[in-house]
Amino acid sequence: MTGRPLRILQVMRAPVGGLFRHVIDLTEQLAARGHAVGIVVDTLANDAQTEILLKALEAHASLGIHRFEMPRVFGAGDIKTPFAVSKLARRLDIDVMHGHGAKGGFYARLASYGKNRAKVFYTPHGGVLHYKADSAMGRLFHALERALMPKTSALIFESAYAEKTYEELIGAPTCPTRIIHNGIRPEEFEPIILAPDAAEFVFVGALRELKGIYPLVEALAGIPDVRLVMAGDVEERTALEARIAELGIGERVTLVGSQPARKVFAMGRCVVVPSLAESLPYIIMEAAAARRPVISTQVGGIGEIFGPTAGSLIAPNDPVALRAAMLGYLQHPDEADAEMNVRLGHIKEAFSVARMVDEIEALYRSD
Repeated sequence: MTGRPLRILQVMRAPVGGLFRHVIDLTEQLAARGHAVGIVVDTLANDAQTEILLKALEAHASLGIHRFEMPRVFGAGDIKTPFAVSKLARRLDIDVMHGHGAKGGFYARLASYGKNRAKVFYTPHGGVLHYKADSAMGRLFHALERALMPKTSALIFESAYAEKTYEELIGAPTCPTRIIHNGIRPEEFEPIILAPDAAEFVFVGALRELKGIYPLVEALAGIPDVRLVMAGDVEERTALEARIAELGIGERVTLVGSQPARKVFAMGRCVVVPSLAESLPYIIMEAAAARRPVISTQVGGIGEIFGPTAGSLIAPNDPVALRAAMLGYLQHPDEADAEMNVRLGHIKEAFSVARMVDEIEALYRSD
């Protein structure tokens, strides 16, 4: 799309995980296209890599990186921060505010009340979709979603699954919607050389129950002489270490902390994504692009990434099924490699960062 450069404010809470990866890609690509971009994040960093990544992003965020108090659930910051973001948007003369995640969407849309002229876009990235409709927090967050719909220029879903789930939990959106899949950078399709001492399996993600870490180590316990590398933040590390000790597999599981995914992919032959819930996880796209076989659960939009290979997905929270899939890889590595190549072709065609930014930029400019 052509036209004058836009002034864009990306709003999120915690700069971690796939949501942050999406904002990084979007910021870098929009800046390369001549747009001025600013970032709003929480006052606290929540991951070992966060400050390094934010520092690197400063070169692309010509409108600055701004920190405000953004409590994880609810707190005083939820009253103060929307006013602060609104004031910032006016001072920076923002054309577009894009909220990411439940809190980012909450602040961006509340900030649009008053004298702000900016259009407001919102990508849930899972967020509110993980709250059950019959839970207290679910009822509250879903009611807020419905109340803020009139201030939403368009909803952007990273998967058809996310759009469907949003409609089921909150209702059919009254604003325009778009499904725009996340994308992978060209350099991420370069193969990665395995380390000489690579483990059979590797996990990359937050060390929390939702990511299926406990079914994973339980599955491993039933496969003798097989090793697992687990990379991620320390959110539930103590509980995970205790479960690993109970299972007697401490010598076969290596926890390496939070590290870049491609560095960790060199540590394992097959990537395991045992999540109990997801939206559209980057890790599967990244692993496939790096030419790694992937074992994954059938949750969220993962089937959209697996495409023609979706038949190999397994049920979540099932250590027996997970163990069978892991044994299947060990017994038939050639079949796993063949499936990996089919998946790689699908991802190359449908999940590029250039296509993602083309579609988002066009939506920013739409009437």
